Amino acid sequence: MAARDAAAGVGPARTVALAVLRRVSEGAYADRALAGEARRAALDPRDRALAHRLAFGTVQLRRTLDWLIDRVLTSPRSIEPAVRDILRLGAYELAFSHGAPPRAAVDQAVRLARALPGAPGRAQARAGLVNAVLRRLAREAPALLAGLADDDPEGAALRHSVPDWIARRLFAALGPERARAELAAANLPAETALRWNPLRGPRAPLEAELPAGWTRDALLPEAYVVPGPFALEETRAWARGLALAQSRASMIPARILDPRPRERILDLCAAPGAKATHLAALARNACRLTAVELHPGRARALRRLARRMGALMQVVEGDARCVPLDPPYDAVLVDPPCTGLGVLSARPDARWRRREEDLPALVELQRAILERALALVRPGGRVVYSTCTLLPEENEQVVAATGAPLENITPCFPGMAHPALPGALLVLPSLHHTDGFFVARLRRP
Repeated sequence: MAARDAAAGVGPARTVALAVLRRVSEGAYADRALAGEARRAALDPRDRALAHRLAFGTVQLRRTLDWLIDRVLTSPRSIEPAVRDILRLGAYELAFSHGAPPRAAVDQAVRLARALPGAPGRAQARAGLVNAVLRRLAREAPALLAGLADDDPEGAALRHSVPDWIARRLFAALGPERARAELAAANLPAETALRWNPLRGPRAPLEAELPAGWTRDALLPEAYVVPGPFALEETRAWARGLALAQSRASMIPARILDPRPRERILDLCAAPGAKATHLAALARNACRLTAVELHPGRARALRRLARRMGALMQVVEGDARCVPLDPPYDAVLVDPPCTGLGVLSARPDARWRRREEDLPALVELQRAILERALALVRPGGRVVYSTCTLLPEENEQVVAATGAPLENITPCFPGMAHPALPGALLVLPSLHHTDGFFVARLRRP
């Protein structure tokens, strides 16, 4: 009863945010955990937006938050995991969010601590610890953070809350100044963008459901950007298949492939299906589209998405490197698995799941799939290779290894030209305010 009474004084957004942190600590994906917890709590749009900001920000900045917390603890290793998550949430509000007065942020964290299961005496001890730690951080966090330098990869990794290897790789790939900018951008809120699907009707019903302040993109006529988090999946437009959540950068590969009526188009790494359904929409279902997916469950989800979006395609299950297909194709899209270092703001827990030792196997897979695409496309046909990472090992080096000629696609998207690979694109979150992406179009000789 005491736990329930204490929890009653906590705002629903913070309760949901803490539930998301607990589930992420247990292995769940942050976006899926947030969607489930927000539905369960029936959050209104304002509270959902706050829960989104608190949960995602705390997951992203976990390393920096733990560093702050440990500065003021005498025995950091003795802290219970649930109490650690409450301290992280409170420290994020105090040091980074600035959405509530410090006294309110501390009070809410203390109430969350009291609401944890356990004897009354234990609840009081937890509350006292949380109160003491967060009150100190309210005073000391600004000075502690001001002392963090990001001149080298190790310092940047701590300041921007990523594993050391990510900062080290980005410093080597982009140079110190650009790497610091991209690491900072990785902790900003991701853009909320969606794609209008003309296969299901005109724009007007979709626009009628968008929140005030939405904008369109001059280079991507199907793209909409809305201010702040938006529960698209709760709208009639989503249920009708009139729109799909998708970043603007993720829309570029299908645009560059440029599917045309009567062409045979192949998407070799199709699930979850944003790009495959985009290809169908661009061709108004007049192309013959084949989509390949390795995992049966993801293939089933892709078929469901295609039905909802009205996108005509044949879904083939199998390994893109060897699955039986029926060449030749006029154009092939290759969007293979990658480290995802361009989408760290949209996938807050990804930075903690990726491992540097996985990179060689990923590169080998990327090269094999791209080679298969070039073998399947007709002579003179086009292959678009795209990733949502910023590492040259996964991008320009994979393309260069094929020896295939590269087409110049930079006039299509001015200001996004790759600095080291003429003709290709490199979309940078800090510059273009969308996901980080690499895109290149090759021609089979």
